[in-house]
Amino acid sequence: MSLHKLFTFLKYTFLKKELPSYFYKKNKYNPEEHPNIYVGMLKDFKNQIFVEEQALKLKGKWGEVFENKSLPIDLEIGCGNGTFFEYLAKTNPDRNFLGIEYKYKPLVQTIRRLKKAGLTNGCGIRFNAKDIDDIFAPSEINNIYIYFPDPWPKRKHEKNRLVRASFLNMLFKIQSQKGFIDFKTDSESYFDFVCAQVKNTSYKVQRHTRNLHQSEWARDNFITQFENIFIRQNLPTYYMRLVK
Repeated sequence: MSLHKLFTFLKYTFLKKELPSYFYKKNKYNPEEHPNIYVGMLKDFKNQIFVEEQALKLKGKWGEVFENKSLPIDLEIGCGNGTFFEYLAKTNPDRNFLGIEYKYKPLVQTIRRLKKAGLTNGCGIRFNAKDIDDIFAPSEINNIYIYFPDPWPKRKHEKNRLVRASFLNMLFKIQSQKGFIDFKTDSESYFDFVCAQVKNTSYKVQRHTRNLHQSEWARDNFITQFENIFIRQNLPTYYMRLVK
């Protein structure tokens, strides 16, 4: 057992948490043996998409994967179809961006967008975000974007919600001073849940609205394709910004 696996085992045993999926992998990652066609496409994005074992080795060294290694690094958790990630990279050439996504299809689609646009300041990570502190060092990340995560609306499924106090405390650790988290959701219950969870963290609420498109921040808001669905249905988007 490697030192990293031993440390991971002891850490998760002490915290009484379920061991992350990558812990159980015995063999090296081989995309050619995977049935998902998007896994087979990973070879076309070498040095642009990093899978679990690569991400673990890059902890504290993410700046090295970019063309301009000195730029601050921002993070999107859950890339969707990549339209917002592409917008971020295109409109902020003075920043580097990482997108973390567990599903191969949206991850590949996202980085393919950047490659077609000729953008070199964005890379993707295939990893389960709930174990995010395993791949980032303290203060390694600046701003963080979490748009429309799965709300798990049924009460019995609330335990599956990603954004909660324990997760926010992990983000606080890996985030640099004065960095912010932008959080958007279409679920009122999830928004109320997160508002309550924030009270058990060190974050300060800088922005808060139950109808983003009717708020003072509407003009600067990038409307994702997913967000457009709710607009057409006259449903509000709930939004908050947390600052470290």
